[in-house]
Amino acid sequence: MFETSRIELSRSAFEGNLRFIRKRMGKNVRLCSVVKGNAYGHGICEFVQMAMDAGVDCFGVHSSDEAYALREGLELVPQLFIMGQMVNDSVEWAVAEGIEFAVFDHDRLQLALSAAKKLGIRAKLHLEVETGMRRTGFSHTEIPQLAQWLKNHAQHVTFQGLFTHFAGAESQANHFRVGRQTENFQLSLKAFAEHGQEPIFRHSSCSAGLLNYPEVNGNMVRIGILQYGFWPNRETHIRFCGDRPNTPDLLKRVIRWTTKVMAVKEVQKGCFIGYGTSYLAHHDMRIAVIPIGYAHGYSRNLSNVGHVLIGGKAAPIVGTINMNSLSVDISGIPNVGAGDEVVLIGRQNGKALTVSSFSEQSQMLNYEMLTRLPAGIPRSVVD
Repeated sequence: MFETSRIELSRSAFEGNLRFIRKRMGKNVRLCSVVKGNAYGHGICEFVQMAMDAGVDCFGVHSSDEAYALREGLELVPQLFIMGQMVNDSVEWAVAEGIEFAVFDHDRLQLALSAAKKLGIRAKLHLEVETGMRRTGFSHTEIPQLAQWLKNHAQHVTFQGLFTHFAGAESQANHFRVGRQTENFQLSLKAFAEHGQEPIFRHSSCSAGLLNYPEVNGNMVRIGILQYGFWPNRETHIRFCGDRPNTPDLLKRVIRWTTKVMAVKEVQKGCFIGYGTSYLAHHDMRIAVIPIGYAHGYSRNLSNVGHVLIGGKAAPIVGTINMNSLSVDISGIPNVGAGDEVVLIGRQNGKALTVSSFSEQSQMLNYEMLTRLPAGIPRSVVD
């Protein structure tokens, strides 16, 4: 009711992106919708509910606290997969809740087994193998031991999945490295099979992997950035769509971020605007003060280079962005007053302001810009 800004999620945009993704997954492939980082800044509970309404039934989070937030925030939550961090006490909770989770070291294996025995519930484990990312995962030499462990404790654990992470599937420069990872992953699958253990799910593909290496998708894919309407990077977009002018975008942005003009002010030629001396008015100007700053996830690096939309027209930022406000030049936009809508991300009167423009101007990734949006900004789903 008293929000400074708000974020809207477009149901129709998401459903279109989902159709695009499912078409490229193929048949009998499980979609794991990745909603880590507060659903890439979109709002984890709001986004997951919208995705559930569209038929998505599996969600990947990074940590146990994200899984807990979904369990507490929604009445009905489908299958969850914790891909990363779990504090020790959360392992037993995850087993009790039937949550699938990644295991990449022996300590978590033993915690999972102890919890399963205590609760009388089978733990659903996805074992991660190291194939070249050099981050987490069991080595190839550990597979015989792991396979024997799975066999010995089959009454307490389910070999739910075997997976790995690609180290840069969005870039052709990493093609050799990703190729080696693919080979190593296939060798790991073969080694487990030779020891009588086969996972229910085999997965390595993220959004970039789905598009650039569809032949290795396995029977599960972990899709993040694509479902929100963004390409992993420009290279992936060009590889998929070509680099022709006016090529229609096959994805639609789900997010729209808006606020309202706080104040309007006249500035005379020769006056500095805002803190310091970063912007000098070179003519008589009319500026609008916007109640958004870096405390709201709006990068200070966009000072004097970014812009917003007011009345369907671009209003450039003038002066240094501060904690809670920024100023824009509205000299060429008539009849702007306090309370008028300001679009920070999204469309207004047929004109679009994309997250990509933030990324190019502030040198941040799409992912970084989105996940910096504070959780406290109200989110809602619109058609």
